[in-house]
Amino acid sequence: VEKDYNVAMAALAFLALMTALCNLLADLAYAVVDPRIRYS
Repeated sequence: VEKDYNVAMAALAFLALMTALCNLLADLAYAVVDPRIRYS
């Protein structure tokens, strides 16, 4: 059961990291597609 818990925590951390990375990439893509968007 402990191994299952560790695997679940690792998967959750991985998914959180991927979500944050995809959000960052989406923000950068929006900046490229729409030149009106400027980051200060």
